[in-house]
Amino acid sequence: MASNPDPAAVAADADVLAADVFVDGHARAALDVVRAHDWVTLVASTPLLDDAQAVIAALGSDALAADWRDRIADRVTTVEHPEGDQPALAAAMRGGAAHVLTHDDDLQSAATGAALAGRVSVSVKSPRAFARLFDPASLYPVVVGGDYPGPDRDPRA
Repeated sequence: MASNPDPAAVAADADVLAADVFVDGHARAALDVVRAHDWVTLVASTPLLDDAQAVIAALGSDALAADWRDRIADRVTTVEHPEGDQPALAAAMRGGAAHVLTHDDDLQSAATGAALAGRVSVSVKSPRAFARLFDPASLYPVVVGGDYPGPDRDPRA
């Protein structure tokens, strides 16, 4: 668990990962920001990826879910966490991510924020809020150094 989370590391809940596959909306916009920058890291655990794959299979097909799993394997930093932990929060904590993206209102609540405040420094927000607030141009000089060159890869490739 990182005491100083990486402001360029993000964990996304299974609902966000699945929404990215099916809906051209806030989840896709948020994850496109992550995918468009090679210096921004998506962290996940095997249980988190398993959950997302199951949702994708239920909403689409087993073949789509298997293709998604193969594709994301090259784009995610996989971490381990204790069984029973909430997958996105645990992945963020174990992967040193400063951000958790979720559609779960309970995870985004003030009560959860207060409970987490004493344990880990992480920002839990909706994909919409993340896409609106995450500013690669202002973060780049801090994380990488130098002038922000803009996105450095195609988020859909």
